[in-house]
Amino acid sequence: MKELTPRQIVAELDRHIVGQHEAKRAVAIAIRNRWRRQRVAEDMRNEVAPKNILMIGPTGVGKTEIARRLATLTGAPFIKVEATKYTEVGYYGRDVESMVRELVENAIGLVREKELERVKPEAERRVEQRLVDLLAPQPNTFEVGVDSPNSPERFERTREKMRQMLAAGEMENRTVEITIEQKAHAMMIPGMGPGNDSMEFDFQGMLEKVLPKNVSRRQMTVAEARRVLLEQEREALINGEKVNAQAIELAENLGIIFVDEMDKVVASEGGRGADVSRQGVQRDLLPIVEGTTVNTRYGYVRTDHVLFVAAGAFHKTKPSDLMPELQGRFPIRVELKDLTKDDFVRILTEPKSSLTKQYTALLKTEGVDVDFKPDAVEALASYAFDVNQRTQNIGARRLYTILERLLEELSFEAPDMQMGRVEINAAYVRERLDEVSKDEDLSKFIL
Repeated sequence: MKELTPRQIVAELDRHIVGQHEAKRAVAIAIRNRWRRQRVAEDMRNEVAPKNILMIGPTGVGKTEIARRLATLTGAPFIKVEATKYTEVGYYGRDVESMVRELVENAIGLVREKELERVKPEAERRVEQRLVDLLAPQPNTFEVGVDSPNSPERFERTREKMRQMLAAGEMENRTVEITIEQKAHAMMIPGMGPGNDSMEFDFQGMLEKVLPKNVSRRQMTVAEARRVLLEQEREALINGEKVNAQAIELAENLGIIFVDEMDKVVASEGGRGADVSRQGVQRDLLPIVEGTTVNTRYGYVRTDHVLFVAAGAFHKTKPSDLMPELQGRFPIRVELKDLTKDDFVRILTEPKSSLTKQYTALLKTEGVDVDFKPDAVEALASYAFDVNQRTQNIGARRLYTILERLLEELSFEAPDMQMGRVEINAAYVRERLDEVSKDEDLSKFIL
């Protein structure tokens, strides 16, 4: 896990997300506490429980974006799940424990990547040896005599010359024939696999052992063969069992699960049917958040020290409507604020990949230079804020629809313009958005 201080984590999040300082601080402290826990005495380490976070705020203010950026920032196993796709056992939907299995899969991906990188130098050495064998195959018999055309000494000189030419990149277009082994495809059985996730054993692994291996020989250039052979050698050099064991340990100690749409599993008063299932999701979620052991295809995984970050709009319900036991497992509550007009201005200009920069780069590929003037950004922010106030408040997502509407004509005409410069100012914005934003019924459907 990358050793970032809380201040560094907040600074990194500030590069992509505007405002919401309290949420960033809470998340930064929780992440740093994972690092701290790894450095305390072992008897104390087992007692330190993660301080789970519940983020509350309307849609489009940055809850999911904070979680998404954390995934790339921490380097720890991380998954984002929607609470709405889980249902109580017996109803159609996924088993809640499947989120832990997904976390382990993510951890295996991280550990495998690290192991593959570690064995790469040795794999490259082996690939070079195999390519030399393919380009200068050993003859069935050798002739005795130094000057013989088929002598061992001459054969070794030829191989050494081939090795030098390979290193110099002179053999890249030569054709060689290599053996490719294809794995058997897994069969889909109803009730087993991604849908209901009731598969608790390695069905794919079992199939690979039972079904015959599909081996084929293909001709390709040395450059293509090098890529294929490198993949084969790297796979052969890593220890699968060691990867699985490390991944489980990583998931247990540093894993982060982000549960979105938490408010959607709150049942309404006197509800039946789907509401019963929602209440069931909370009951199924409780032991996982409290700490339990989940059976996965790679072994048993304990969730005692997995960090859970939950988020929800809670506009029709309140966090206090959740089960009391579940509330107690999310001790840190953070409320994210509604976005103001000034926030929209900052969102359009400050982040590293802001929307205005994205559209400028996209149209640049057509040879069109787009220049957003400050008054145009102000006008766009005003329209977004105004439409959000009068219709459904969807936060920063409103900017996507407004900018798409603004640049619709330009995006359509750009390929035929060849070269050109387009200056977007407040008048340009008003001309294209004024009519739509004034007509409230129309703006509901278009913006």
